[in-house]
Parts: sequence; structure tokens; C-alpha cells
Amino acid sequence: MVFQYIGFGLGSAAWGFASLVQLGYFAIFAVLVALLGKAWCGWICPFGLVQDWLAALRKKLGWRESRIEPQTMVHLGWIKYALLAYLVLVPVLVTSGFLHPDFYLPFCNICPAKALMPLFTGETKYLSLDMTNTVTTAFSASLLIISGSVLVGAFFKDRFFCLFCPLLAFMHLLKPLTALRLVKEPGLCRGCGTCRRVCPMDIEKVYGEKKKRDVQTEACLNCGRCVESCAADKALGLRWFGLKLVESSRRLALGMKGKRT
Repeated sequence: MVFQYIGFGLGSAAWGFASLVQLGYFAIFAVLVALLGKAWCGWICPFGLVQDWLAALRKKLGWRESRIEPQTMVHLGWIKYALLAYLVLVPVLVTSGFLHPDFYLPFCNICPAKALMPLFTGETKYLSLDMTNTVTTAFSASLLIISGSVLVGAFFKDRFFCLFCPLLAFMHLLKPLTALRLVKEPGLCRGCGTCRRVCPMDIEKVYGEKKKRDVQTEACLNCGRCVESCAADKALGLRWFGLKLVESSRRLALGMKGKRT
């Protein structure tokens, strides 16, 4: 019955097909990103860069970052999975004719990047309410609220939006395909806790793991801050298809410390 509804939607409305096409683009993109691991999040994502700029501004102002306890991180983790389910299910419901066509691209309509990134080109149209109908009004109001919350949150927590990003959840589900991994040699760890202090996602596992080499967690962005800050030679490293990309070393850690000061 469900497939009949989907077929009906595809056959009767162009917007139904468009919704699935957009979902397909996202799936292909996410698979490619998964093959690169979290390199997209830590090194390429333009919205991540904006968050890093806001974090740098916070530090210039002398404001301390708010740390999130491990248990709180666990409780927050379900949000990105809920958003991922929302991202997948809503286009299907639109295609099936159960939801209004303006529900298509559901996550893009509330993603803060939609409102904030165009500001760099002088585009401000997404900072106003779209009163076309109830759906567009609700989406645009939600976009403004979420964007404002992310801006405020970024002044208190590094990579605040990344805590809730559904792309991180999707990539974690594709972890077996992930080529880029954070690895640890527990026997070489000095237990100094530097990796825990510099992590923008407040990850505890890298510091706390005493047996396993694989310390790639759900929230890890593969930004490499823990690796570059670790003064224990070869204790931490990033591997891509098993090949060594970078390893921790006292020389690298001292060099990075000098750049920061």
C-alpha cells in the first residue's frame, strides 16, 4: 500500500519526484563523505569554518567555553538521529501525498546555514518571514529561531551546531565504510588529558580508552586537534585506508603550542 502511494505521488506530481531526487543527492553526498570519514566536518565544511570563527572571536573577547559533561553528550546524541529520521521520512510523505509540497527539503528549510551563509554575499532574504502560507511561515520562523540559537550557542560552545547535525549521525551509521579513522596506542598514552581539553566536541573516549586502538567516535570530527596537541610520540594518529597521515609527537605539540601563544 505504501509503495502504491509513492508511485501515485511520483506519477501525479513533479514535486514528488523532485523531493526524491534531492534526497538522492544527499545520500550520494553522504556516502562520498563517509568514504572520507569526518574530513568534511573537520576540514571542509564552510559552516564549520564560520563556527570556528565565532569560537575565535569568543576567545578574543576572553569568554570561557562551556564544557558539556559526557552524560549530557549522550542525552543530546538522539537529537541528530531524530533530525536524520525527519530528513528521510518527510520527503517520502510529501511524495506520497500525505504532506503539502512546501514540506520538501525539510532540513534545508530549517538549517541555520541557509540563513547565515548567504550573509557573506550580502543576501538577507532568509532573515525575514515567508508568509506565503502556513507551512512556509512555520519553516521561516523556525529557521530564524534555530539560526539565532546557533549563533548564541557558538559563543559558549565550540562547534555548537555539530552536536545536532544529522550528517554526523548518517556518517556514523556508515562507519564500516569510513576510510579515515582516529587511532590510539594505549600503551604510549601518558594520561595527561590534553586531548580531552582541546576537543571541540568534548569527547572523553580518546583520553579514557586504555585497550582499544580504534577511538573513532560518533561525535568525532577528525579535526586532528587531539593529534596535534598530544606530546606523546605516536600515541595518537589519523589513518586513511590504513595509511598513516599524521601522528602525535612532542615536536608537533610544541610547535602548535608556540603558534597558539
